[in-house]
Amino acid sequence: MAAAPLRIVVLDGHPMNPGDLSWSELEALGALELHPRTSPAQLQERAAGAPVLLTNKVVLGAEQLRALPDLRYVGVTATGVNVVDLAAARELGVTVTNVPGYSTASVAQLVFAFILEHYAQLGAQLAATAAGAWPRSPDFSFTAAPLRELEGRTLGVVGLGAIGRRVAAIAEAFGMQVLVHSRSAQADARWRSLDALLGQADIVSLHCPLTEQTRGLMNAERLARMKPSALLVNTARGPLIDEAALAAALRAGRLGGAALDVLSVEPPPADHPLLGAPRCLITPHLAWATVEARQRLLSTVTHNLRAYLEGVPVNVV
Repeated sequence: MAAAPLRIVVLDGHPMNPGDLSWSELEALGALELHPRTSPAQLQERAAGAPVLLTNKVVLGAEQLRALPDLRYVGVTATGVNVVDLAAARELGVTVTNVPGYSTASVAQLVFAFILEHYAQLGAQLAATAAGAWPRSPDFSFTAAPLRELEGRTLGVVGLGAIGRRVAAIAEAFGMQVLVHSRSAQADARWRSLDALLGQADIVSLHCPLTEQTRGLMNAERLARMKPSALLVNTARGPLIDEAALAAALRAGRLGGAALDVLSVEPPPADHPLLGAPRCLITPHLAWATVEARQRLLSTVTHNLRAYLEGVPVNVV
């Protein structure tokens, strides 16, 4: 009798593939069960008996892992692995993999979309033109808000991993001066202490991981060290910023602006202090989600599982 095909359960596949990509390569590895989303109450029923689970945001803590004795492999469909209790996984002999580096170009692109919007005020220009302000203007050149140049500005990059390095390279191509702060980059001539960087930068872009040391990194005291005209960009993790302190600084005019792709709670409550705050651009955690990045993500998720099945696991955390 032929062995039953490997059961592969995707717990929350919608973020990675909302329907515009093919699951065929993953389907070739076993019997694929696709769930766009899985609530904590649905987890046990859906995961029971499956040797392979793929998760993006569904939490697999120690309690959940111990309740799944048939589980042998967890593929995290993201770079961060905080959704899995790694110590419990090691204890139980469960291999956990992730996908590093798939969204570097996409995230760096959004960083500069934010920066360019702040400096060129393109949204305001487009809205004014659509509202008929240009035809009513007596002059051939019309501006709804001041435009400013990036060349000669100082960008402070906090965290110099792959994304931070890419952002720094793009900034230098714009003719900007780059300062960096990272524990791994102290030999870099651009390195500054965090306080010095905050005081000198026209734009501060956060690219550090969320740890107990970086949680609340940008608190009221550090926000006060920034130039009153400066822009704070966060495409890393929401809890890096004390959001109430940032909202207060924006409302009091003590900061030039903020551009955020991540918040501490996602989706945020309707009364979140930064929703509607002045000079605050917020996008819904989409920097990683270009079609190209999601295709790389899905391809690497499949490659990780295939390598594990062949006995040569890769991207193990």
